[in-house]
Amino acid sequence: MKILALDSSGLVASVALLQDETLVAEYTMNYKKTHSQTLLPMLDEIRKGVDLDLETLDAIAVAAGPGSFTGLRIGSATAKGLGLALHKPLIGVPTLEALAYNFYDTPEDTVICPIMDARRKQVYTGIYAFKDHRLVTVRNQEALPMEELIRELNALGKKVIFLGDGVPVFREMISEKCQVPCSYAPAHLNRQRAGAVAALGAVYYKEGKLQTPEEHQPEYLRVSQAERERAKRLAKHGEV
Repeated sequence: MKILALDSSGLVASVALLQDETLVAEYTMNYKKTHSQTLLPMLDEIRKGVDLDLETLDAIAVAAGPGSFTGLRIGSATAKGLGLALHKPLIGVPTLEALAYNFYDTPEDTVICPIMDARRKQVYTGIYAFKDHRLVTVRNQEALPMEELIRELNALGKKVIFLGDGVPVFREMISEKCQVPCSYAPAHLNRQRAGAVAALGAVYYKEGKLQTPEEHQPEYLRVSQAERERAKRLAKHGEV
């Protein structure tokens, strides 16, 4: 099995190639450049570096959201374009599940809580655990206030590993209000990685969770700021 994986759901841009049980290549960049500038050049570097014939791919895995609206659209468009050109299926991997998969086989007394800054004191988040070597969803991914998430974690009563770009934003709040033992992922595991998208994508591939390029759509969880502002303008116009 050969899977190409893409993740541009946040500030990180990442591309990886997984063949069977081997992560053949991974190129990750966390820098202030637009993903339209970085994603395809990174893919091309991997292709050239490992002599990859794209026709030999079995599927293309892509971080399907939530995350940056622009980043998700770029990743989705890139994956769909490759899938259509190569006649390959897509595997939409939820961003937060892929983040949690960085902590494979965490003990059952511990939950993994990725948090992505969603602005307005909210986070994109989910709660995950591992059971019998499988990722289990304790709480489905959602956009919600950070304080509400902390209350849920306190009620759950388990140790927590936090990771994601929301950690530096909300770390002080976590320290003040989290009543259960918690820790923070180290630098090499605390952001999106296409390697994790590829590894979890391989699991989903075997389970038959495939999409055609036409079927794939990013999962935004909420409308964009531009759409919210447009709705406000329309509502105001309607009241006049």
